[in-house]
Amino acid sequence: MTNTNKPLRHFGFQQRHQHRSYRLFLVTTLALLIGLMYLFYWWNFASRFVVTNDAYISGNLAALKAQTSGTVVDVRVDNTQYVHQGDVLVRLDGLQAQVALERAEANLADSVRQIETLFSQADMLQQKVAAKEAVLKRSQRDLLRYQSVADDGAVSAQQIEDSEFQVREQEADVRQIYAELGGAEALIQNTSPADNPKVLQAVAALKQAYLDKTRQDIVAPVSGFVAKRSIQPGEQVRPETPLLAIVPLDYLWVEANFLENELADVRPGQAVEITVDLYGSDVIYHGEVLGLGAGTGSVFGLLPPDNATGNYIHIVERVPVRIGLRTEELSANPLRPGLSAVARIDTGSKGRSVLEPLTTLPSTAYKTDVYDHQLNGADALIQKIIEQNRKSNKSLRQQGTIKNLPPHS
Repeated sequence: MTNTNKPLRHFGFQQRHQHRSYRLFLVTTLALLIGLMYLFYWWNFASRFVVTNDAYISGNLAALKAQTSGTVVDVRVDNTQYVHQGDVLVRLDGLQAQVALERAEANLADSVRQIETLFSQADMLQQKVAAKEAVLKRSQRDLLRYQSVADDGAVSAQQIEDSEFQVREQEADVRQIYAELGGAEALIQNTSPADNPKVLQAVAALKQAYLDKTRQDIVAPVSGFVAKRSIQPGEQVRPETPLLAIVPLDYLWVEANFLENELADVRPGQAVEITVDLYGSDVIYHGEVLGLGAGTGSVFGLLPPDNATGNYIHIVERVPVRIGLRTEELSANPLRPGLSAVARIDTGSKGRSVLEPLTTLPSTAYKTDVYDHQLNGADALIQKIIEQNRKSNKSLRQQGTIKNLPPHS
């Protein structure tokens, strides 16, 4: 008996084989087409970009430290609080500074009086020299007269000898007074009680005490948000004691660390797309390359590499690339220093030479004038002390208490 099902089974097998081959051909063609499309996309678009997730938001951290000693009596800010440039953030007790200022004021007054005394001594020695010279000249004339009539026997030899000794003694007195006058004038020559070196030294000490007193109020050097506040009322601080940090958030940038073999075409001025983990891929920041670091991170480390010693292992290094951010995008979606980011640089544009970075300084980012006026009022105080202690001697002269001394400048 003949089996009629065998041709049917053979025909079904061929049909399935044809369908399988057709599907395989479609899959292969589709895969090849996708590959060609990806190759076209990579060659014309993706190959222009270099990407790294080793990128972070960077910014300025203004560490505020004490500039003088004292006890904290008032802390006026806390973490996350916004402060303006010039605001008083911390106050010290100021008692020691006040005592030091009063001591400096007394020292300046005493120095002025001492210099006034030196001027008076110089005046006195000048008058004394004039008197002694007048007496010496009279004795010298007498001696000449005695010697002119000695041959006539009008004057004894003893009298002439006594006159000679008297002239020598008076000459020695004059030389002694000249020496004392020279010593006094050495301390006051070409000066006045207001600009004498001893007075200027006391003026400098008073300015330092005045500055220490003013700095008992610790002010914000820049505007920004308070972070890392570690100071508490009652703590004793000294110069360089850390108090807190101020973080301005209006000037931030991205520090992206690319592998060295990815930087051949990276140039300042090229466009960059940045995404931050804080907001995810929905928020894209648009920046530009500002400049490339002057060295890899390893050469600036605490222990830079020394490849001339030991076994050498080739390691692909990373170079920091500074990327600027747009102010309007920062205002719309604020960032914080230290946030992780992904940077994607479009190297298709030519850009500028790596030796011509675009990094610039904002007008106020690295400047503060809160310390420029801390000595205001010191000069007026100094002038007042000097005038008060100079008037005492002048008034004594005017009243006749100090006589026969002409006033000096």
